[in-house]
Amino acid sequence: MRIYLAGPLFTAAERMFNASLRAELVRLGHEVWLPQDHERARQTAKQIFEADVKAIDNADVVVANMDGPDPDSGTCWECGYAYGIGKPRVLFRSDFRLADKKDRARFNPMLAASGSVRPLNFERKTIRAMAQRIAKGLSSLATKPESR
Repeated sequence: MRIYLAGPLFTAAERMFNASLRAELVRLGHEVWLPQDHERARQTAKQIFEADVKAIDNADVVVANMDGPDPDSGTCWECGYAYGIGKPRVLFRSDFRLADKKDRARFNPMLAASGSVRPLNFERKTIRAMAQRIAKGLSSLATKPESR
């Protein structure tokens, strides 16, 4: 499956996590577009935007990292765009900061409810385990049509 892997990419740790998850998804047989791999120092914001939109259009699914107290704004936009064009979305969270907050949503309900599969929570899981569970979620997409 062609995956657009959306998520924060502004720290060394975020970029290393993204690259590791991409490698695991590729190992499982998927083709993965990771925006951080395609941005160049001399690109304008408009060029980055256009390349990423084209990549979402060409993907079969958007897999999006919802980590952080408030998920990354670019990732939220990518999910909204994917929703608007009817592209399936698999949302996941590895951040366990809100794990003990029973009365709070894991992340914004507008995002949580927009996923094509139930949001995946990976508290204290390995990247390999995350990739395997994402792949399982992707296989469920093949058996059900996108609906809104």
